[in-house]
Amino acid sequence: MPSQMAAEQIFYGMRLGYFTMPLHPAHRAPSQTLQEDREAIILADQLGFHDAFVGEHLTEKSENVTNSFIFLATLVHATERIKLATGTSNLSHSHPALIASHAAMFDHLSRGRFIFGVSPGALRSDAEALGLLDEDRNKLFAEAIDVILAIWERDPPYDIDFPGNRFKVTTAQTRIAEIDRGELYKPYQKPRPEIVGTVVAPGSKGVIAMGERDFHPMSANFLLPHWLPSHWTNYAEGKRKKGLKANPADWRVARTIFVADDDKTAQRYGRGDPASPYRFYWDKLLGNMLRAKRHVVFKLHEQEDDSAVTLERLLDRLVLCGTVDRVVEQVLALREEAGAFGELVYAGMDWVDPALAKRSMELMASEVMPRVNRAIKEQS
Repeated sequence: MPSQMAAEQIFYGMRLGYFTMPLHPAHRAPSQTLQEDREAIILADQLGFHDAFVGEHLTEKSENVTNSFIFLATLVHATERIKLATGTSNLSHSHPALIASHAAMFDHLSRGRFIFGVSPGALRSDAEALGLLDEDRNKLFAEAIDVILAIWERDPPYDIDFPGNRFKVTTAQTRIAEIDRGELYKPYQKPRPEIVGTVVAPGSKGVIAMGERDFHPMSANFLLPHWLPSHWTNYAEGKRKKGLKANPADWRVARTIFVADDDKTAQRYGRGDPASPYRFYWDKLLGNMLRAKRHVVFKLHEQEDDSAVTLERLLDRLVLCGTVDRVVEQVLALREEAGAFGELVYAGMDWVDPALAKRSMELMASEVMPRVNRAIKEQS
């Protein structure tokens, strides 16, 4: 991509991250799947993954984390180096004063090993349960993030009252300065934690705003790769509006990946077996996107007929699958198509076979990524 050429001259590689929704068969007990999800992130820490993002949903039985802060708090002392990230904190679901305080507290608990991943919250059933079904959740999100940042930037009594923003925050009437009453938490990291937004829509205009505000985009593993360059183009546009140059190191791209010691195992567990966790994952995602009428992410172009969007195509196009050699080739091909990006985010799956799931993460960290980064450096 021409717009990235100058940046690529000083950009030699990519980090390895981890993201989980999480998504498990609904019949599995949360006590088991929550422990499995913890084990995956503990393993990621041991293997040197840079960060781990954990999603949250309230009303989808197969998605077991209702609050990413609570889940991640169980990992602060079980991990050493990995950054722990909400992926996302759904800002339409709570008052921004609560979210700002919880995020800042978690930043202190983790001693700065925190990334604040944010979104409006996607599930309509969550919105209905919270009485928000008729609300504009994107507007709620925009209002909430403005207030969260203001809380972190201002001192009490805050007096936050933005035009057109429903959230007003002040402690003026009850402030007792000599005992620090009326004061909200500020983050451990200064001036604030890294803020990451997940991007799903092709050509998303929200990425322009991310560039303007120095939030960092993560392109979801849902998108066919030809949509990815639009995210970089829009992010770079947002940066330019602020007189800044976009850095590929700030762009994360998530993908669904399975690495095995032999190709037969890779194809069976990663795609073909009816019990494959990858088949389960993409079957669920396909159904969810079709119901939400957001399945354009799976199309080659916006006018393509819906009948072309099949489970087999998703498994073929959206699962990077094979031996180390094959996955290295596929990652480099992805980078060639998308342009340079700073982090490849490995999507977590249900552990149908724990040994194969762990081995895939091990091969990804110890063999695939070092070879990918050597290849990138040689091409620079």
